[in-house]
Amino acid sequence: MDEWRTDPTFAMCRALADGTKLSSFVGGPFDVRAVVAGIRPQAKDGFLLGEVPWEHFPRGNHVREAVHLLRTSDSPGRTGTGVVSGLCANDMRAAAVLAVPFLIRIAADTRHRHRAEALAEVSCPARACYFGVASRDQLLLHRAETYDNLYDGYGVEVTGYPAGWSIAAARAAVTADIAVLRPLLDDPDPAVRIRAAYVLATAADPERGVRAAFRSRLAAEQDPIVRAALVLATAESTRAHPHSATTEWIGEQWRDRTQAPEVRLAAAIGWLCLTDEPAPDDLRAAVDDLATDERAHAMNALPWMAAADGSDETGLRHCVRKMLYPEQPDPMGDDPWVPRC
Repeated sequence: MDEWRTDPTFAMCRALADGTKLSSFVGGPFDVRAVVAGIRPQAKDGFLLGEVPWEHFPRGNHVREAVHLLRTSDSPGRTGTGVVSGLCANDMRAAAVLAVPFLIRIAADTRHRHRAEALAEVSCPARACYFGVASRDQLLLHRAETYDNLYDGYGVEVTGYPAGWSIAAARAAVTADIAVLRPLLDDPDPAVRIRAAYVLATAADPERGVRAAFRSRLAAEQDPIVRAALVLATAESTRAHPHSATTEWIGEQWRDRTQAPEVRLAAAIGWLCLTDEPAPDDLRAAVDDLATDERAHAMNALPWMAAADGSDETGLRHCVRKMLYPEQPDPMGDDPWVPRC
């Protein structure tokens, strides 16, 4: 971490700590939102990494090298994967955000052997600390898009950089590449389809085009786990951009006995996150009946459930307990090292 103190952005963070207003840095060379927005389409498509000021942000050159390695390496031992997600896990997203447009293009390259891994990395900078979160009010939460206040609910990263700026920049990068990501919902690999839905759920979607893509894919999708992913992605997007008709549709899915159990469970969780209404008795009964141990483990293939996972219970079980039975205590053996926000 000492290398961070020699990073140019440290002067900005130190100035913020000394009372300088964050607004004085808006649009400048250390505003990652402005930097990401300024990356030329030709630089993204041509992987012109030299045009991006990686050095302005903590561990930026490390991220650049990882992107280069991921794009060019055929070695299974050194692929560059894990760097972006690792930085995000350590609450250092600013440089990781710069990789997002390039990771999206690696994921879209059907010839690339590590495209699924690249796509898994894309969504990490676009979400705040969410591991272990399983409550109705937090699981699918996207906060307001005004990130100029350091204490906007995201706070600062471990380096002192405003976390809200990183998250806003990542979501803007995903939104800018909706056209590149949307075809991945039809990919032959179910893991890619799931991860594409997870990424697209973070995009700005005021016109409901992304949600329409989820619904369109759902009409053709046969894999029950992927169908569940599409329902959860629809719910997450609707949480950010409310739409009463979509909330009502999600409510219909958990009541529909012709749907796969995984879809009904995903819809129940999505509906609970989208409403403040008490859980109906028939929802409780359906969830209690469908949420078997075997199904809970299978649904951990969904990134939402994997993130909600605890050491002694699956993500689905954690969500059910927090959303329907909040009075129940945490499992006695819960790992104290599991990250909590």
